[in-house]
Amino acid sequence: MRVFGLFFGSIAVAGIACAASVAPFRLVEVPSVATLPVSQIAPQTVAFTDHKDDNLADRTSGLMRFDDWAQTRMLQKQYLGLFPTYDEPVLRSANAKPRKKRLHVYVAEGRFTLDRAAASIDLSRYVTLPFIEQVDPAIKHKLIAADDVIPNGEPQSANHNPARRWCEGAGTIVCIASTYRLEGKLPLGIALVNKLKEHGKKYSDTIEFQSELRVVPAAEIDDAGLRKLTGVDSAVAGALEQNIVHVNEVMQFGKLLALFQPNPGNPNQTIVTAFMVLGVDSELFEKKKEYANVPVLRNLIPAQVISGNSTFNTGDSISSGLPNYARNHLKAIAALLDHE
Repeated sequence: MRVFGLFFGSIAVAGIACAASVAPFRLVEVPSVATLPVSQIAPQTVAFTDHKDDNLADRTSGLMRFDDWAQTRMLQKQYLGLFPTYDEPVLRSANAKPRKKRLHVYVAEGRFTLDRAAASIDLSRYVTLPFIEQVDPAIKHKLIAADDVIPNGEPQSANHNPARRWCEGAGTIVCIASTYRLEGKLPLGIALVNKLKEHGKKYSDTIEFQSELRVVPAAEIDDAGLRKLTGVDSAVAGALEQNIVHVNEVMQFGKLLALFQPNPGNPNQTIVTAFMVLGVDSELFEKKKEYANVPVLRNLIPAQVISGNSTFNTGDSISSGLPNYARNHLKAIAALLDHE
């Protein structure tokens, strides 16, 4: 229940001015971002979908099983997994056969326009700590070195990148450690759960995670494949990518991929398509009965908290639930990128 917004909390695509000084964007729900004609995107508007009504989505949380996502959304799996060959972790023990750790994924997509040419946008200006700190003051960030990134030192980890060390390689990169303490009634709820928990690890009311934010090097941009992913038929001029590679618990991985393409009908305008994916431990959804049997915790069922349908949800940040938080952050990202 504590990870429904981890990934989005450290997204750092921001502009020079503070959030209070930029023009707000509104959000419009659409069935599919990829099939939405570019001409239908209104100014100062984010077209958004999180696929909660898809046949594959869980009715309560809006998340999909990783396997279903990988088999039916192959383009998304290729480009929005932690890396192209990423799969669910394999759990091994001396007394049992290896088995996969099952995951669910939350997938959100947003699209908006910027009134300047794609070639004129310097993405490296958004890859610094001061820009990260503008998005959500409730989340605290600090820069770390590649040697501090936990999967870099664990070759057997599912999150170990086989192609390169996290926070190293071509392109502009920052390596970030982020901390967020849950707000409102959630810390009290967690304290109650810990009090009733007889065995195993106690839960924390603080989320800690590591990520890299980078400008994707031009040599790594698969133009043909990414055009299919966005549904926009123009060359990909640039890409920002954030990878959540370690979280203290419950969440396995996260990714943001923001793609910048010239508007095919107006070369002086840029189409930005942002994809967000969060991988969550499927065991989270098996706790419904456990929580429902305790009267004071009936509204703390993890799937309800994730979907923002619990009385424990509060505010506009991570504690508000993943759908609300994702929408708020996409609008903030659009407004900050739009401000020049």
